[in-house]
Amino acid sequence: MANSCLQLSGFLLSVLGWLGIIVATSTNDWVAMCKYGLNTCKKMDELSVKGPWADCVISTGLYHCITLTQILDLPAYIQTTRALMITASILGLPAVLMLLMSMPCISLGNEPQSSKNKRTIVGGVLVLIVAMCGMVSTVWFPIGAHHEHGLMSFGFSLYSGWAGTLLTLLGGFILACSSDASSSHPYQDNNHFYYSKHGGGNAPAASTTNHAKSAHV
Repeated sequence: MANSCLQLSGFLLSVLGWLGIIVATSTNDWVAMCKYGLNTCKKMDELSVKGPWADCVISTGLYHCITLTQILDLPAYIQTTRALMITASILGLPAVLMLLMSMPCISLGNEPQSSKNKRTIVGGVLVLIVAMCGMVSTVWFPIGAHHEHGLMSFGFSLYSGWAGTLLTLLGGFILACSSDASSSHPYQDNNHFYYSKHGGGNAPAASTTNHAKSAHV
């Protein structure tokens, strides 16, 4: 029962984290850039935001974005962030499907528990890869943007990526631990124990001893 609760918790955390990474990948409010200060730029309508896909300018009643289409001219941190976030978003789908099919409440015919444990391990490893991709992207992007543009603050897309990375990392570790716990009792199947029909193996020896005593008498 405890193992099932751990596996379900790891699955839910992994799904929520994957959704957070998808939100971060599809939006551009990663960092807000300003030359003077965040409050000053808001008053002067000179605040701009940057993401992996576009540079946007925010002013009163205006939100204008310029798509970053010059792939070969982009800095390395933007290209790497794009590649890793797309990889994380794509890998999350098979990971979630594998974990869903390994849940205790879902049974594929007479499938043994060992097969579910293997799927849980593979799904947990994929979730951890998703977390690593999100971690590198969400750490490297603000550092690269700071070196390129200077003063800045973090946007909601970056917070979404951080939250998704943390949840997938935690969910992956929980799934790995739950699969190890379930594989530590390979000879116990649903609390059923099996006994031999020829129980009491010492009884024939006892009867033989009685016959020997009667022969001597």
